[in-house]
Amino acid sequence: MPVAEIHLLEGRSLEQKRKLISEMTRVISESVDVKPEQVRIIIHEMPKAHFGIGGVLALDLGR
Repeated sequence: MPVAEIHLLEGRSLEQKRKLISEMTRVISESVDVKPEQVRIIIHEMPKAHFGIGGVLALDLGR
């Protein structure tokens, strides 16, 4: 049973997350030859104040 964890900055819509889970499930299923029902996807959303890029908070960069 493949398990994939994806870390994203907060702010994606529910529809974007649905699409991401659907597409990642398809790719993983095809890549490792398992049924889509066997694939697990975990999305971790991080507040923009908890992620830094080049020494600056993503929040301050407007990301």
